[in-house]
Amino acid sequence: MVSPFFGEEHGILRDQIRRFIREEVDPHGEDWERDGHVPRDVLKKMGDLGFFGLRYPERYGGAEMGYLGTALLAEELGRSTFGGFAITALVHTDMASPHLANAGTEAQQDKYMPGIVAGDLITAVGVTEPDAGSDVAAIRTRAVQDGDYWVLNGSKIYITNGVLADVVFIAAKTDLEAQGSRGVSIFIVERGTPGFSVAQQLEKMGWRSSDTAELVFEDCRVPAGNLLGEENRGFYAIMQNFQNERIALSAQAIGEAQKGLDLTHEYALNRKAFGKTLWDQPVIRNKLAMLQAKVSAARSFIYETAWRASQGEEVVRDVSMLKALCGDLVNEVMYACQQYHGGFGYMQGTPIERMVRDARVQAVGGGATEVMLEEVAKRMGPSNY
Repeated sequence: MVSPFFGEEHGILRDQIRRFIREEVDPHGEDWERDGHVPRDVLKKMGDLGFFGLRYPERYGGAEMGYLGTALLAEELGRSTFGGFAITALVHTDMASPHLANAGTEAQQDKYMPGIVAGDLITAVGVTEPDAGSDVAAIRTRAVQDGDYWVLNGSKIYITNGVLADVVFIAAKTDLEAQGSRGVSIFIVERGTPGFSVAQQLEKMGWRSSDTAELVFEDCRVPAGNLLGEENRGFYAIMQNFQNERIALSAQAIGEAQKGLDLTHEYALNRKAFGKTLWDQPVIRNKLAMLQAKVSAARSFIYETAWRASQGEEVVRDVSMLKALCGDLVNEVMYACQQYHGGFGYMQGTPIERMVRDARVQAVGGGATEVMLEEVAKRMGPSNY
């Protein structure tokens, strides 16, 4: 690795992740696609190797590598060609558990963080509802205090790790009179809590090796001590963590795009048509060259933004640009990769066919492209560059 943002420890980590994917993911990923989930023992191995604690304090077994650790892990998991496996891990490391790391009390963190880092506890986050996705302020799940408990009623949809998770961080309205984004709180809900159930595991177009579920709360009684962060301030915690989530999703998308280009380059060098290889056709190699330029530029943007975020800089605009850019770019890349693989790229069981399906959600999940561009537009003005 030659980069001003990474040190020797990052290169060692990248090698470790690639070795893990070769040995533990490549031989079994197709089975996970059919089963609809990643086995717990695989996730436990990731915890044992330290992959689940890259951004967390040493006292919980973490490595304190911050946003750059997030970007590196997400990019390499994206390169695995199994998007469902990648998102299973990344929801745990960079979309769900950071809520506890950022807002949890010392007692809450001491209770859950060691297991989260070790891979003994898998996490999910429940914000999205049938009528509330990127519009977090529209959520309807409610929580009413009753003595030493909060009583939750409502449902969540499209929850990654919803079936698998041991601990779910649930957003609910706690001030029913509050308007807009006010009055939302977050709660720690453990699997097996009476009144909490998985209504169904959902079937998806892509990311098939990740479980995605509908969660239901019916008079679910959660101890008052499981309120995460300040009451009625959950919306701001969700917005804060979106920045981390979108760096991870952008890096995952770029890892996928790079792997798609690598596979297509190799295929084009060997596939012959009309007496020449595909690589001998200028229109094909020029298109792939331009896509490589875009992917390389986006990767550099990710690394710089992750570094700036690690320095405590405000990066909402840049993260929103990244999410919009990378979510669309990975789809542009995969379209071309499948086109140049011809009929082979349309066959189930091939990496390109799977990656095309997996890429589609990158322009939707974690903030649709249109929503991201609105966030950018609101912050446009004289450039600092």
